[in-house]
Amino acid sequence: MRRYLEIYAALWKNAVVREMGFKSNFLLWILVELLWFALQITFMTVIYRHTDHIGDWSKWQVVLLIGASHFIQQIFTALFLNNCVQISEHVRTGRLDFFLLLPINTRFLLSFRQVDLGAFVNAVCAVVVMAYAGRQLALTPTFLQLAGFLMLCGAGLLVHYSLMFLLASVSFWTVRAQGIVWGYYNLFNIARLPDAAFRGWFKAFFTFAIPMLLVANVPAKLLVNKLSSPRDLMLLLAMSVACLAVSEWGWRLSVRRYTSASS
Repeated sequence: MRRYLEIYAALWKNAVVREMGFKSNFLLWILVELLWFALQITFMTVIYRHTDHIGDWSKWQVVLLIGASHFIQQIFTALFLNNCVQISEHVRTGRLDFFLLLPINTRFLLSFRQVDLGAFVNAVCAVVVMAYAGRQLALTPTFLQLAGFLMLCGAGLLVHYSLMFLLASVSFWTVRAQGIVWGYYNLFNIARLPDAAFRGWFKAFFTFAIPMLLVANVPAKLLVNKLSSPRDLMLLLAMSVACLAVSEWGWRLSVRRYTSASS
């Protein structure tokens, strides 16, 4: 464990050096993400000019939900997005041979090789929005609620990582899989919508097959006291473990198919 922590610390140091070498790009990307975040909140504000509730969600509860979704998305972007997207290129160009030869777990290196530091800035902005929405709702979360919120955000993050890594592993079969990976990333927009707005097969699919409606809704519900039973909480935790298990199975199956660039 100590060895892997030292390696990860070195990867972070490399990320800082890389970002400081392109300061303008670093700042511009932060600005773009902030504008997109503001657009999402503005969109919901416009909707609530015509209604008081979406299902049983009030305006500021939805704003807190959007903040929670953005927080999880930005942490995912910071830690995993670039790494998952690049797996396809590693397979196509044969660079994966180099990773397989290193005396370290290949999945660990592929998953954590790069860090997007700008996304952490946007994650902080999401926390500010959640805090403001909580103030409007007169919420006073306990320490256990905040700890539970972070734990559930971690479970949602694990769902996103597992499913995107699984889809990136498709590149072992199709060579290119960026379209599939980015297609999944676009589904993140569903996570910022209240689950009460959906019915039927759509809600069932995005709860059990691709659990987007659990990722941010469950942590937000915990903060706004909308969890009437532990069912949703346990479902999110179970889905995160199941997604990780399926992702690991898919990764091992895909690596066994890989024949290296020299073959």
